[in-house]
Amino acid sequence: MKNLACAALALAFIGSAHAQTKWDLPSGYGGNTFQVQNLEWFAQEVDKATQGKLKITVHANASLFKANEIKRAVQSGQTQIGEFILSSASNENPLFGVDSIPFLATNYSEAKKLDQASQPALQKLLAGQGLKLLYTVPWPGQSLYSRKPVTTLADLKGTKMRAYNPATSRIAELVGAQPITIQLAELPAALATGAVDNFLTSSASGVDSKLYEQVKYFYDVNAWLPRNAVVVNQKAFDALDKTTQAAVTAVAAQAGERGWKTSDEKDDGYLKELQAKGMTIDRTSVALKRELKTVGERMAADWVKAAGADGQAVLDAYRK
Repeated sequence: MKNLACAALALAFIGSAHAQTKWDLPSGYGGNTFQVQNLEWFAQEVDKATQGKLKITVHANASLFKANEIKRAVQSGQTQIGEFILSSASNENPLFGVDSIPFLATNYSEAKKLDQASQPALQKLLAGQGLKLLYTVPWPGQSLYSRKPVTTLADLKGTKMRAYNPATSRIAELVGAQPITIQLAELPAALATGAVDNFLTSSASGVDSKLYEQVKYFYDVNAWLPRNAVVVNQKAFDALDKTTQAAVTAVAAQAGERGWKTSDEKDDGYLKELQAKGMTIDRTSVALKRELKTVGERMAADWVKAAGADGQAVLDAYRK
C-alpha cells in the first residue's frame, strides 16, 4: 500500500509539473521604471491567481529582445507575451500612433478617453496579427529636453533630435532638426557621445535613465501621453485552459488600472526630482506649446489621411 501511495504522489507531481506553463515577457525598459514594476506585479498576481499554473518571467532593459523587436517576437511566437510602445508600430498601421498626435490628448483624463475610443479598432488590428491586447499603460506627457535653452522651435533647427517612433521623426523634420532613431535604453550612451542634442520624452524617463546628468533644460509641453501595450500571442493564450485564461484577463484589467493610476500619481514627483537634480524646469512653455500645437494640427491632418475611415472613426468617438 505504501508503494502504491508513493506512486500516486509521484504521478500527481508529474501531472502538476506538466500542467505548469512558463511564459517570457520582454520589455525594452529598465527594471526601475514604473512600467516594468507594473509588469512584475502582473506576473506575480497571475502566479497567485492561477495557483502556479502559469509562471511569467519578466525580462527588463531589452535583455531578451530589443525594444523595437518585441512586438514581432510575440507575433512570431519567439516569445509568448511582451510589452511595447504602441506608436513604435505606426509605420505598420497609423492606428498604432493615434496617441502620438501632438496636442490631441494632453492630460490623463483626455488620454484615457482616447484609449477607450481607440480600443475596439486596436483590438481588431492586433487580432488580425495574431495578438491579443491585455492592457495599456501611458507614460507621463512627452516634454522637451535640451542641452541648450530653447525659446522657439527655430532654436531646434540643425540640431540632432532623438526619435523613437514615426511621430517624433516627423516632428524633427518639421522643425528642421535631424531625427536620430534611438531607443530609451540606448539614450544615455548617445548623449554621452554627443549623438543627440534634444528629444521628447516623459518626466519618468528623465529620472529613471538619469538624463538630467547630461541635459539641463526641460520644457513641460506635455504634447501627448504615449501608451505601452502588453500583448499575448493568441495561440499561446488559446492553449491555456479556460480558468487560466479568465485569471490572466482579470489580472490584466487590474494591472491596467494600476498602471494608469501610478503614472498619473508619479508625474509631478518626477518633475520635482528633475529640478532637484539641477535641471531648469519651464512649467509653462507658452511659446513652445503654441508652435508645437501648429505642428500638431498639421500632423493630425496627415494622420487622418493615412488612417482613413478607421482613423476618423476613432477621432469621432474621442471627440464626442
